[in-house]
Amino acid sequence: MKWDELLLGGESWSFLAETVLRTTIMFTVIVVSLRLLGKRGIKQLSVFELGVIIGLGSAAGDPMFYKDVGLLPSILVFTIVISLYRFVTYLISRSRRFESLVEGNPTCIIKDGEFIVENFRKEPIAFDELFTQLRLHSIAHLGQVEQAVLENNGEVSVYYVDEKDLRYGLPILPDMEEFTSGSLPQDGMYACTFCGRAQELKAAQKHNCGRCGKDQWKKASKRRRNT
Repeated sequence: MKWDELLLGGESWSFLAETVLRTTIMFTVIVVSLRLLGKRGIKQLSVFELGVIIGLGSAAGDPMFYKDVGLLPSILVFTIVISLYRFVTYLISRSRRFESLVEGNPTCIIKDGEFIVENFRKEPIAFDELFTQLRLHSIAHLGQVEQAVLENNGEVSVYYVDEKDLRYGLPILPDMEEFTSGSLPQDGMYACTFCGRAQELKAAQKHNCGRCGKDQWKKASKRRRNT
């Protein structure tokens, strides 16, 4: 085993000092570039902004430690990407249609304590991920939600039901027991695990959801939200 090749690849020890210089230069370019992007570019990223960051990262990484990759082409890539970003954000500010084309639109996925199934199917978000975000908003069941909107950056905005309008809803806390329609333990309020609709059901009878036709249920909850 040749330790020089293992540690340095095909380069000499002197290239380590050059790597320090290259990394310092490119890191400075990254910081300046992100500063030029502004606050919009460093918050929770939209798809468009994520593409910009990936492009900048690709341009910055290679010249830091590949000797045959020059600094000037990478800096030129940064200049072009940032220029395109500023141009596209200008167009976004001038055209609502162009903004929708580039960044998409917010999607309402819960309304009046029930999933909007047709909208939910369009979005690449799993139930577990959605429930996690709702729990971070102190939501224990869907009956506490008047409306939930999946934003362009992947965050979920939640509008709460007034306490006086609180309804039964699908519980989203972990380890809540699930039942099929033929194994309901007792009469009571149950919520469909597919669409979220809550309804009163009898024990041990065949029950299909009147909204979506599924037969998986959880005992519905009407607990108040902890604020």
